[in-house]
Amino acid sequence: MEIRKVVGDRRRYLPLLLLADEQLDMVERYLDRGDMWVLVEADGADDAEGVGGAGEALAECLVTDEGAGVLELKSLAVAPDWQGQGLGRALIEHVAHTYAGRFHTLEVGTGDSPLTVPFYERCGFIRSRVVPDFFTNNYDHPIYEAGVLLRDMVYLKRPLA
Repeated sequence: MEIRKVVGDRRRYLPLLLLADEQLDMVERYLDRGDMWVLVEADGADDAEGVGGAGEALAECLVTDEGAGVLELKSLAVAPDWQGQGLGRALIEHVAHTYAGRFHTLEVGTGDSPLTVPFYERCGFIRSRVVPDFFTNNYDHPIYEAGVLLRDMVYLKRPLA
């Protein structure tokens, strides 16, 4: 498997992006900002888009420069058949390694879910702040994860060495 930077049409990864953020207009707020990375099965070929001929991305992440040395992980998703195999963690570690020295903090905002918050904590993130009612105020429908209605946005941060 390889992690490759996307240099072209990011919309072709919408199925993965919408796994991480299920409302299209919210994805469109950051889709063309920052850098996008995909994890693909290695096949040795590269096409003009920066992603090789194996084609199907197994996971994606998108990061943006939020200023003052903060890099934000806006989207992280792994295809359902590949979840639980370390691909999300591999993308986080790739981002941490790639941007260390240029940024001092990697930040992520997520719903206060029993699935995502513990995952990020296992990846070295700690809780830093909460935006009350973010999901109820910004999404056109209720969002549930693991049976929990998402209301607040929980931000977690991790230092970049």
